[in-house]
Amino acid sequence: MKIISGSLKGREIKGYTIDGTRPTMDRVKESMFAIIQDYIRDSVCLDLFSGTGNLGIEAISNGAKRVYFNDKNKLAVKVIKDNINKFNIQDKCEVINKDYIDALDYYQSNHIKFNIVFLDPPYDNKVITEIFKMLYRKKLLKKNAIVVCEYTDQNIEEEYFDVIKSKNYGYKKVGIYVQKK
Repeated sequence: MKIISGSLKGREIKGYTIDGTRPTMDRVKESMFAIIQDYIRDSVCLDLFSGTGNLGIEAISNGAKRVYFNDKNKLAVKVIKDNINKFNIQDKCEVINKDYIDALDYYQSNHIKFNIVFLDPPYDNKVITEIFKMLYRKKLLKKNAIVVCEYTDQNIEEEYFDVIKSKNYGYKKVGIYVQKK
């Protein structure tokens, strides 16, 4: 697994074999980042189900100002920190080890708002609609923020968000959403 674009392009990300993680495939990531490239420069991002840190590190490589990484798996958090140290990007990162609900409470209580949120929960966790509601109700998004989701067969209620783009990659789907005005 490698960083596919930006200042860290070609560098290898470790950790793709961590139990319970499912890293985004390079072709999916490449397409995803091509769609959101105009949103990344100087953005504040949240990689809520970070796994290896793959998506957040790709965002930093493409000009994100700061990325908040969260994963409840302690081994994943260690790998994320190792990857961050390996690429010497510690000044642009914060890593926490919490359940996604506790993580969103943490960001709200610390008045942290995001331009981009990456949601790639385990496929058997049908939580994207719940997270959309929490992002909206906790006011965690900046104006014109986007939410990038990778998922399989769940129905996503879009009460608070509009779809910018949706694309299928075999059994996987990527949806990019913007908060309704």
